[in-house]
Amino acid sequence: MNPFMESLRRTNIGKSILYFFVGIFSIWGLAIINKLKISGTEHLKKLPKKNVLFVSNHQTYFADVITFLHIFCAVKWGKQNRLGIPYYLLNPFTRVYFVAAEETMRTSFISRLFRMAGCITVKRTWVPGAKEVRKGLNPGDTRNIAKTLDDNWVITFPQGTTTPFAQGRKGAAFLIKNNRPIVIPVVINGFGKAFDKKGLKLKKKGTLLTVRFKEPLQINYDDTLDAILLQVMDSIEQSKKFMPDVKPHNAVQST
Repeated sequence: MNPFMESLRRTNIGKSILYFFVGIFSIWGLAIINKLKISGTEHLKKLPKKNVLFVSNHQTYFADVITFLHIFCAVKWGKQNRLGIPYYLLNPFTRVYFVAAEETMRTSFISRLFRMAGCITVKRTWVPGAKEVRKGLNPGDTRNIAKTLDDNWVITFPQGTTTPFAQGRKGAAFLIKNNRPIVIPVVINGFGKAFDKKGLKLKKKGTLLTVRFKEPLQINYDDTLDAILLQVMDSIEQSKKFMPDVKPHNAVQST
């Protein structure tokens, strides 16, 4: 990203303009053509404006994140568990970033636009292809996310894929253990049915989209990474005990 675009991304006025236009164009597919049911926003009202990590399951590249941005802006304006008329886009909540794969955020004009809207890009820790190969954490990526947490909210998807019940990545647990943020689990549903994989094209009208924010996790930061990751995966209902009897397909990485 060139210096001008990076500067625009970092300024509140730049992000506010982007949020306004993205919000106006997306509200139809989220809450008018489809039905959006939100719960648990009471857990957001007293959160500090920094060092808050939202962990969520993942169903599309962008629709999930766009919905979170709508909700955060609505909560800023005092709304609870609803969006209503999106006048909240006139003064949005911009102190929020989301984590996504660097490769995904370079694929199109829309993805580059989302980079400006508040994306922390990370390099995948796997070799492209059908079989995933874990290669450990990227220290630079971890530092970037930790630095962003110092002054903002951050949304991350521990599975790094839109495939349900895929194994979580230890990067999320490492971030939690070392930065000790307030961790808010989020469970979403319906987005994969309503939208294409990118989350920008409508597949089915009249779909119920649900976003459920849970209470902050009570975490023992001295636990092992495995223990913390299991707690996170349980909280977003993507661990083995939530799996249906039919085994899911092999995970295909996305963001």
